[in-house]
Amino acid sequence: MIQLPRWVLAAAGLGTVFLLLPLAAITAEVNWGQFIPLITSESSLAALSLSLRTATVSTLLCVLLGVPLALVLARLRFPGKRLVRALVLLPLVLPPVVGGIALLYTFGRQGLLGGVLDVLGIQIAFSTTAVVLAQTFVALPFLVLSVEGALRTAGTRYEAVAATLGAGPGTVLRRVTVPLVLPGLASGAVLSFARCLGEFGATLAFAGSLEGVTRTLPLEIYLQRETDADAAVALSLVLVAVAVVVVGLSYRSTSAGTPAVRQ
Repeated sequence: MIQLPRWVLAAAGLGTVFLLLPLAAITAEVNWGQFIPLITSESSLAALSLSLRTATVSTLLCVLLGVPLALVLARLRFPGKRLVRALVLLPLVLPPVVGGIALLYTFGRQGLLGGVLDVLGIQIAFSTTAVVLAQTFVALPFLVLSVEGALRTAGTRYEAVAATLGAGPGTVLRRVTVPLVLPGLASGAVLSFARCLGEFGATLAFAGSLEGVTRTLPLEIYLQRETDADAAVALSLVLVAVAVVVVGLSYRSTSAGTPAVRQ
C-alpha cells in the first residue's frame, strides 16, 4: 500500500472540510417544515422546468458540436491548431457574464447578426433560445475536453487497423471511434448538463429574467434571495442534490471502462 506524508493527509482533510462545510451550512438553514411548499410553488416549478428543458437541449447541442470539434483537435494536424483549441476552451476561463454580453452583441438586434435575423423575423435575445445558446456557449468546452481526452487515451491503432481492412471513414467513426470513447462522451455530456443547469451569468446578460421564458432556476434563486430567503435556500438545496447526482453519474460513466469495439 502506498504511504503518503502526514502533511498531505492533513491538507486533504482540510480541503474536504472546506468543501463540505458550506454544504452542511446550507442544509442546516433549510426550513424543512416548509420545504415541499417552497420548492413546489408556481414560480419555482416554472424555473425548474425551464432549466431542465433548456439544459437538455443545450446538452444535445454540445454533443452535436463538441464531438466533431474534439475529433478534429485529437486526430488532425493543421496550422493554428493550438489557437483553435485555446478559442474552444476560452469559455472555461471567461467570466460567464462576458460571454453573455458577447452573445448579445452577436445575436441581439444591434448585434453582428442582428440585422439579418431581424429581416428574417427571428429574435433570439431575451428568449428561450437565448437561454439555450448561453448554456451551450459555457458548457461546450466540458464536452470537448472529455471527448478529446478519451480520444487521445484510446489512441489510433484500432482505427488504423479498421482502415487497413477497407473500412471507410464513416464506418471507422461509427463502429470503432465512437464505441471507444463512449465513456468519455457520456461523462462529458453529464458534466455539460450540470454546467447548463447551473448557468447564471451568461443567461442573465443575454436572455434576461422573464418568468416562464428565460428565468431558470439559478435566476429564480437569485431573485428569491432578496424577497424570500427560505425559498432561496430550499431551491439551492435542490440544485445541490442535482449536482451530487450528476457528479455520481459522471464518475460512474468514467469508471465504467472502455466498451468493446463493434465487430
